[in-house]
Amino acid sequence: MTDIHIRKSGHAGRITLQRPKALNALTYKMCLQIDDALKAWRDDDEVALVILDAVGDKAFCAGGDIAEMYETGTKGDYEYGRKFWFDEYRMNNRIHEYPKPVVSFLQGFTMGGGVGAGCHGSHRIVGETSQIAMPECGIGLVPDVGGSFVLANAPGRLGEYLGTTAARMNAGDAILVGFADSFIPQSEWPALIEALETTGDISVLEQAAHDPPEAPLLAITDEVDRHFAGESLGDILNSLENDGGEFAQDAIKRLSRNAPLSMACTIEMIHRLRGRNLTMRKALDMEYRFTYRAMEHGDFIEGIRAQIIDKDRNPKWQHPLNGVPPVAVSKMLIPLGKNAVHFDEEEDSMKIGFIGLGNMGGPMAANLAKAGYKVAGFDTQNVEIEGVENASSAVDVAKEADVVITMLPNGAILRAVADQIIPVMKKGSVVLDCSTVDVESARDVAAQANEAELLSLDAPVSGGVGGASGGTLTFMVGGDQNGFDVALPLFEVMGQKAVHCGPSGNGQAAKICNNMILGITMIGTCEAFALADKLGLDRQAMFDVVSTSSGYSWTMNAYCPAPGVGPQSPADNGYLPGFAAELMLKDLRLSQQAAKAADADTPMGQAATELYEQFVENEDGLGKDFSAMLPRLEKRGRS
Repeated sequence: MTDIHIRKSGHAGRITLQRPKALNALTYKMCLQIDDALKAWRDDDEVALVILDAVGDKAFCAGGDIAEMYETGTKGDYEYGRKFWFDEYRMNNRIHEYPKPVVSFLQGFTMGGGVGAGCHGSHRIVGETSQIAMPECGIGLVPDVGGSFVLANAPGRLGEYLGTTAARMNAGDAILVGFADSFIPQSEWPALIEALETTGDISVLEQAAHDPPEAPLLAITDEVDRHFAGESLGDILNSLENDGGEFAQDAIKRLSRNAPLSMACTIEMIHRLRGRNLTMRKALDMEYRFTYRAMEHGDFIEGIRAQIIDKDRNPKWQHPLNGVPPVAVSKMLIPLGKNAVHFDEEEDSMKIGFIGLGNMGGPMAANLAKAGYKVAGFDTQNVEIEGVENASSAVDVAKEADVVITMLPNGAILRAVADQIIPVMKKGSVVLDCSTVDVESARDVAAQANEAELLSLDAPVSGGVGGASGGTLTFMVGGDQNGFDVALPLFEVMGQKAVHCGPSGNGQAAKICNNMILGITMIGTCEAFALADKLGLDRQAMFDVVSTSSGYSWTMNAYCPAPGVGPQSPADNGYLPGFAAELMLKDLRLSQQAAKAADADTPMGQAATELYEQFVENEDGLGKDFSAMLPRLEKRGRS
């Protein structure tokens, strides 16, 4: 018996996995054979639908055959694994986008590679024995083969929970979460498959569907949503450790078995992917960033050794459970550029112009070049950016560009640059400003661009220099929807999230409102630590309480201003920015300028602006991180 049986039967293309002793684990060859069959049947009029099933009672497919990956990886040859994942992901995407119905019958275990083959078609059938899981974190991977797509679409925080704990789902759970569509008793499957072959009519599935069994996950969704809503793995662990209940103890036990780096990256991936712009291709691209690096820089080799080869179940992970540095996560998920997975589309020929190649713009332009875009750049300082062609002027950058991106210091300079480039740009091209400027300047430039029949976007960013380098920025975008659609692939290279906030100027409005909150919150966090010191409250104890209580905030949990407390932050590096205090002052001044124009009462915003003015202009805050407000407040008494 061959590993896989591919044939046409009646009106159906049939793919049957035939490795029951290996729980039908997918080999590289099987992935290629499935992909070839799908390509052959796509335009075959005799094939009305495709059926995927498997031999044996124990499993549809319990994963991928990783023995060869381990064998080659331990010898320093990472290309076999990368090629396996590259081609497997293309097959996964083909199933998801297939123009004909794809029906899968998922008995027993469906895990890992089985999810990629069986859980992305149009009709996914589960039965009494079905158990579906994404256990990849246990071997130093992340939920892949498109699993992150399903997890990011799952209700509440079930995606984070299932992706990090490897908890198994029964048929009811699988339907609840989105891994399956219909429950049909397995005794009815043979007759149902015969009917599909005979008629080619997918409607027989609806007629055969039964009410699914109870979903045990429903009983724990409130606790899942409460504990797994944190921004990072550390936040989740803090929440669980401060609970002590049965669910929390079980979750900690599950998490403690798995690779910390993998779980931290899983949380980050799901957060980046979640939203209305999620596609299977985007999810697979994100997964491949990790798996491409998994053997060389991750814990995959060690995970396979401990679980599969030596079976000692005692892996030596790179990081402790609650000690994964954010930079390690960023490095695993940086865009791969020309090494990225692609899906048979023609190479993108979009030409990018980039004006302003400073601390933020330079890394952003470099990431676009690494992703394969042709980028021409200009900066008054004549900087050299790898992969970016230097132009002699802003006008030269703009003439042939499909999108011109600007990253400039202020609104006056933006207006001056717009006066130069808008008259020479091609009609229909996009002016994409990523600077943080006043709302009025953003809207005036947009009006100027629209008059020239260009698409205009104001898209200020959040994430700082680290986010620019790591491709993890958040873009707050104002402007036309058509322009947003054109720029979306660029946002996905340069950042982790892009939110369309509405008409022109709304991106800047969102940025200054966000940063007004940030400035106010940081002052409040620093004041609380200074007060705790004077009251004799240990800083770590305060963090442990506040980070899991109603005082939870980004400035406390992710960017704690107290050295040695919480995740690593600029406070642990002598308050070197980070996000410089003078840049916070700039943003706060913009917020108050906008508040004055809109006749909005912002007393806390005004107070924060005055404090940062005093700190930056009259004290020693210039050049320090904005969280250095803490040592300032430590030294002061009540005036």
